[in-house]
Amino acid sequence: MSIRLGVPSKGRLMDKTFAWFAERGIEMRRTGSEREYAAEVAGADIDLRLLSAGEIPRELASGRIHLGVTGSDLVQERIPAWEQAVEVVAEMGFGHADLIVAVPTCWVDVSTLDDLDAVAAQFRQRHGYRLRIATKYHRLVRDFLREAGVADYRLVDSQGATEGTVAHGTAEAIADITSTGETLRANNLKILEDGLIHRSEATLFRARGAEWKAHERQALSEFFSRLGLD
Repeated sequence: MSIRLGVPSKGRLMDKTFAWFAERGIEMRRTGSEREYAAEVAGADIDLRLLSAGEIPRELASGRIHLGVTGSDLVQERIPAWEQAVEVVAEMGFGHADLIVAVPTCWVDVSTLDDLDAVAAQFRQRHGYRLRIATKYHRLVRDFLREAGVADYRLVDSQGATEGTVAHGTAEAIADITSTGETLRANNLKILEDGLIHRSEATLFRARGAEWKAHERQALSEFFSRLGLD
């Protein structure tokens, strides 16, 4: 068996992943049309699999792939007790984004999590239901707000553009990924001063639960040596 390596299947994340490996002497290339999702690693015993960035945490956690490249935010959100399931091999220096808590800019007296907690309590007393925070990152946001002591809120799932949920009246605040903050500002939202939940970047992970026979371990050692990671 070859080492199974999952990498993003399209877009800038795939291009930058290929470039990162190429800079370290590992050539990755597509072997078919874009619809075939087929690729290979030149001169290495690697079974290269093109997957969506969101699929890779699941495949790592299940042990169906040995290595995977995806955002650290996705791994920490989608794998319970993620440090027991995967190991960080290398932070790759691209795909940076911050998972943050943001509120309407018109909330002039709300700039910290303590302020948000106070507003949430007032909101529930006034309206009879909990303040809604729209997000795609339920686990990370819930853990973060619990540690910060924020109560009286409810997470609502966002399937589309999270930044638009406040304007559309389906949430009062959001927790979302941002790179520049421009979309937040365009939607009249501001990041809380202490509202940084996680700094994400593309990361190479190793699956702790994958089957590592002697052949795979030898191939991994050779692969890491070529990458300068041994």
